[in-house]
Amino acid sequence: MSSLKIMVNGAIQETQAETLEELCRALGYQDMKVATALNGDFVPASQRDETLLSPDDHVEIVAPRQGG
Repeated sequence: MSSLKIMVNGAIQETQAETLEELCRALGYQDMKVATALNGDFVPASQRDETLLSPDDHVEIVAPRQGG
């Protein structure tokens, strides 16, 4: 498996993840409720394991915050 460079939350990230779900796990989000977007499009949690990553993709991962 080769690595690819993608943009994650505004920072360049090198990863060997092939899917958005693998990326979330690799970044430590596996047990968290998060919202994800790929190239500006929302990706539901149920579709992350079938959403393939490509070089130069832009991924946003947003975890909810408590407080006000």
